[in-house]
Amino acid sequence: MIKEGRKAPAFNLPSSTGDKLALKDLAGKYVIIYFYPRDNTPGCTVEANDFNKALRKLQSLDAVVIGVS
Repeated sequence: MIKEGRKAPAFNLPSSTGDKLALKDLAGKYVIIYFYPRDNTPGCTVEANDFNKALRKLQSLDAVVIGVS
């Protein structure tokens, strides 16, 4: 597990749109990565909705939110 404030390892993963997402492409931004066990479950949906509600504010702070299932 990566400790808070530590650098994440480089990654290049498929996104939900089919594109590739590489950490290096997000250089200079704040990156929020949250992990959830499964799509369309009550807890995971609530968490995703909370991030969605805060998305404009986070984007104004030059942050990117990535959910990983």
